[in-house]
Order: sequence, then C-alpha cells, then structure tokens
Amino acid sequence: MNETTKAENLRPGWKPGQSGNPKGRPRGSRNRVTLVALAAMEDGAEAIARKVVDLAKEGDMSAARLVIERLVPVAKERPIFLALPDTGSADGIAEAQNAILQAVAAGDLLPGEAATLAGIVEARRKAVETLELEARLTALESKK
Repeated sequence: MNETTKAENLRPGWKPGQSGNPKGRPRGSRNRVTLVALAAMEDGAEAIARKVVDLAKEGDMSAARLVIERLVPVAKERPIFLALPDTGSADGIAEAQNAILQAVAAGDLLPGEAATLAGIVEARRKAVETLELEARLTALESKK
C-alpha cells in the first residue's frame, strides 16, 4: 500500500488536508456539559441568590460585597466637568495641561481621568501643530 491509499482509508470521502466540517462549529453553540451545568444552576439560582442575600443581612461581608457588586457595579467612567481654556493655540494647550494638573492636585480629578484628558489635549496639540506646519509649507511654496 502506498501513502495515498493509507490516507484515503483513514478518511474516506475527504482528501488529505480537507476538513470534514469546513464551516466549523456554529457560532454560539455550547458544549453539552456546559448546557447541563447551566440547567442545574438555573434550577437553584433563585435559592442561591436568596441565601447570599440572607447571609449578607446576617453580616457576612463577603456576601454583602457580592450583593452590592451585582446591584451597583463599579463605575468605570464618570462625567468630568472641568473648565479648560481655548486649545486653538500652543499657549491655550499649555494652559489646559496646567488646568488638568491643578485639578489633580486639588483632588477634583483622579490621576487616570487626568491621563485621559491629557491624552485628548495632546491629540489637540498635534492637530494644531499639523495645521501650523501646513500653513508654513503653503507660505513657503507660494514664495517660490
């Protein structure tokens, strides 16, 4: 027997390198074990939730934390109200960066929020710089 015949006998109907299911597993389909576990949890979910709430009421801090985290998830972002100067010039951008720094120092902004704002102001700085460079190039080219 040669190599081709052996490969054909192992997978009748398919050539070597050809999948038996070219589209793959359907999107969103679940494993049978996962489905059984979900069904078991679904049957007891209400009782489990009630028990966790009862434990929290009795003073179990782990249970209380779990209940609070589910009821009021941790906010990832919040609106920021900070008056910034006009960022249409280099001076305005420098003043905006200084305002952000002062807000962090005063405790009005968290460092992560300040980093996000500073990134936005930096993007504005790059845009202003690009506009100024384009104006300079246009002026130089028009002189030629």
